[in-house]
Amino acid sequence: MEPDARKRVLLVEDFTALANALKAFLESSGFEVHTEASGKAAIDYATLYHPDLVVLDLRLPDITGYQVCRALRQQYHTSVMPIIMLTAMDQPVDQLRGFGHGADAYLTKPCEPTELLTTISRLLGQEDSADFLPESN
Repeated sequence: MEPDARKRVLLVEDFTALANALKAFLESSGFEVHTEASGKAAIDYATLYHPDLVVLDLRLPDITGYQVCRALRQQYHTSVMPIIMLTAMDQPVDQLRGFGHGADAYLTKPCEPTELLTTISRLLGQEDSADFLPESN
């Protein structure tokens, strides 16, 4: 992926170790990644910088990921800013609620990084998610 074609991903995750691991993986896959640990900060960032895609946890310290998703959906259509919910909440009702609040995809933790990458690629309209896979050394 060319440097000027890098897609900007907003990663909203309050567990620092997981946020750092996902950020490193996505950056090695060619994305520009910004992390936020709270819902309100995520909304502020998205409003100012318009990321290409949001990866959103549901359990945040200030407001829920559902509330973040709803706030972003009021401002941005799914074609402009897709939202992936990535959460440990794995009950069917949680998934239904996520889609009801405007999520484009719902993945549960633990999630294989390649599954996340494939979902991101699909939502960004990339033909081949292999284009984003980190190169082997």
